[in-house]
Parts: sequence; structure tokens; C-alpha cells
Amino acid sequence: MRKNISKLPFNGTKEQEAKLLAAIEANKDVRGAVMPVLQAAQDIYGYLPFEVQKIISEKLNVSMEEVYGVATFYSQFALSPKGKYHISVCLGTACYVKGSGDILNEFISKLGIESEECTADGKFSLTACRCIGACGLAPVLTVNDDVYGRLTVADVDGILAKYN
Repeated sequence: MRKNISKLPFNGTKEQEAKLLAAIEANKDVRGAVMPVLQAAQDIYGYLPFEVQKIISEKLNVSMEEVYGVATFYSQFALSPKGKYHISVCLGTACYVKGSGDILNEFISKLGIESEECTADGKFSLTACRCIGACGLAPVLTVNDDVYGRLTVADVDGILAKYN
């Protein structure tokens, strides 16, 4: 599954870059260093922008394809930033059968972003997940740590209004 690349401009700081370079230095002689460096980079930046992947590639002397391949293979990594309010719509079987795909589409329409993207103001980000373990409440979504269940498309406006 290909992850979307952020359309927002990269705004890394010198302090973040210094932390990234320290993480690279600490791992440069470790076999399989790409994984721990990507984990450190995501902790530092909150996601893995192209510019950070390029630094990792150059400093570890590995191809961009390898860095991107690891970043897109593992679901723990994000290529776009998360918003202040991160909405995750469950598309697991129980939720999907009960209409979560339509709910996801309504968020896409209302927010003007696709899944794995963040609004330009950084307020909302949207993802689709496979199961959050609340099948009895299907369809389910989370906004940060808040869980919403037994939803319909009509609930989307009210959920967004709580965070505006």
C-alpha cells in the first residue's frame, strides 16, 4: 500500500536536524541502521518528510529507495504530518459492513483531504485503519484518544464541530 507524501511544506528546525544527525551517528555502524534511524526521525519530527529521508539516505550511504521502502512497508511510519486532531476511521470488516467507508468519504469531503493527509492549517489529519478492537460499537472512529461508535454519515458534522 503506497502512503501519500505530504503536500505541506517542510518546517524542520536546526534543533531537530541536530537530533537527527546524532541519531544517525549513533547508528551508522549498526547493521540495519535504517530502521532505528527512521524510528528516531519520526520521534523527532512526528513523521518522515522527504527532506529527512534524503538526509538519512545520504548520511547512512544507502539509497533513497531503501529508505522509502522501509518507511512505506511498516505501518508505524507516516510520510505526512498528523494534525492537532487526528481522525482514524476503522475500515475493519465489522465497521466496513456497517458503513465506515461512507463515513470516511464524508470526512474526505468535509475536510478536503484524502486519507493519510493533513489539512493545510494543521488542525485535522485523516487515516483509515484496519481494526481498533471495538467491533461491538461498529462503525467506529477515533479522534486522538476519543472513541466514537455506532456512527452514521450524519454524525460527521457533529464530530467535527466538537474540535472547531
